[in-house]
Amino acid sequence: MASGSAPDWDADSPILRHNLARVEDSIRADAKARVQPSLAAARAWHVAMMKGLAVPNPAFVGRFRGETGLEDVGVRVGTLEGTHPDLVASELEQFEDRLQRTVAALDGRYPTVDSLDLDGMDAVIELAAWAHSEWVRIHPFGNGNGRSARIWANLFLMRYGMRPVLRLRPRPDTPYGNAGRAGMQGDSGPMASLIRSLHDAAFAGQPIPGKQVTRKTEK
Repeated sequence: MASGSAPDWDADSPILRHNLARVEDSIRADAKARVQPSLAAARAWHVAMMKGLAVPNPAFVGRFRGETGLEDVGVRVGTLEGTHPDLVASELEQFEDRLQRTVAALDGRYPTVDSLDLDGMDAVIELAAWAHSEWVRIHPFGNGNGRSARIWANLFLMRYGMRPVLRLRPRPDTPYGNAGRAGMQGDSGPMASLIRSLHDAAFAGQPIPGKQVTRKTEK
């Protein structure tokens, strides 16, 4: 367990930001190498982001709710509850299976970042939004689920040569919170709209990666 002088595991501390920067470097490398996404990777991110922080119980680090030490740990965000700990394992298995199948299909269609077209960009944004939303709906960790969800989203954007538009810390401002709440209720649409708008704003007036065409913005 971290010492009593260590920052709280949810505080916006220099240690946490340093840890998240290390995780960002890791996912950037994985995205470039197109490493298969996995739950094992998410566990590793969680261990890395919590390093040196004051965690209430060491069992919480790198473990999913329902596992040893977290059998009865429930989570609530406002009035919304995450998946019951008894169901987390099975829902994560389905999450991983869908991610890997979707990524395999996208990799086959877009073997390089230069091959990505506008339809592909939309598909990648939809995947990133779904992964974020499904992760917060399940809420598999005792803490750090929002950070992990944003890591998932950025990982898929970078995998196909797009910009990672969701900052990990501090938590993004509104409308991110509203999109996250919709995701907890099974609706990834608002998160997809948010990611798309952030991406379009980042590339306003610049060539879009892939087909080197410029997306028109609505007046």
